[in-house]
Amino acid sequence: MVLGSLALSPGIGYAVAAAFVWGTYIFALKRYFAGYPGTVLTVVVNAVAVAWYLPLAVPRVRGSTLPTAASLGAWEVGVVVGTVLATAAAFLVFLRALDAGEVSYVTPINKIVPVFVLPIEVLLLHQRLTPLQVVGVVVATLAVYVANYRRGSLLDPLRKAATARPAQLALVSAVCYAVSDVGKRLALQELGIPPELWVPTLLLGVLVVVLPLALREWVSVRSDLPKFAVAGAGVAVGEHVTSLAFQQVPASIASPIINTQAIVAVLLGGILLRERAFATRLVAAALAVCGVGLIAL
Repeated sequence: MVLGSLALSPGIGYAVAAAFVWGTYIFALKRYFAGYPGTVLTVVVNAVAVAWYLPLAVPRVRGSTLPTAASLGAWEVGVVVGTVLATAAAFLVFLRALDAGEVSYVTPINKIVPVFVLPIEVLLLHQRLTPLQVVGVVVATLAVYVANYRRGSLLDPLRKAATARPAQLALVSAVCYAVSDVGKRLALQELGIPPELWVPTLLLGVLVVVLPLALREWVSVRSDLPKFAVAGAGVAVGEHVTSLAFQQVPASIASPIINTQAIVAVLLGGILLRERAFATRLVAAALAVCGVGLIAL
């Protein structure tokens, strides 16, 4: 039933593919780029990703019908700029949360993005989901939360969100990511921006916003340029399939599936690096499969 549903919905298939691409990318960042500041890493990887992407995208953009400057009103420009700013803000606030608190309770909170995407899309865009799809969103989100859980009570991170500054920052970051996901859906569906134009716009926009902070803590990346070339290619592919997903299905469906990337990353860590709590990660993976299956029904 799940496989058949996936076959009938290319958007869900793209979301699943994006989860695997981003999960592998996250694992690679932890494994090979741990010594680089997050801002520097983002700027360099985004620049390389654009360099990979543009030669393939420009010919397709030239052959498509693009919105003209005259047709873009304040609303359309606001959606594009707002989405770029929300994406950059989500990342920067998350880095701030990591600096201020422990990963064990900051990361799980940051991954509950779909919980915010769903009400935003339902209330503002009047999106309708079936009861089973809503359950699927909740289950998939729970799976991502469990995958990032480290120690103590399962509810500790949420309890800390009421009083601890780092947890509150992680919550703000999650809300910003939710706004970003809904913005991507608006840009790609309602505004009709082709992915080949949207991907470099988003990557360059985030690069410009993050660059001033990256320059303050800049370190040389010359010794790892081949690694950055591979990482940039991964980001280009990841952003493209992510855009295809948001172009074809609601953000409230694409977001929980794409965010299961965290489960892919921790499973790779458990298998290849023998990281702890692998049994918990397997439970999270099983929940993710159930959640995605319910969403696809």
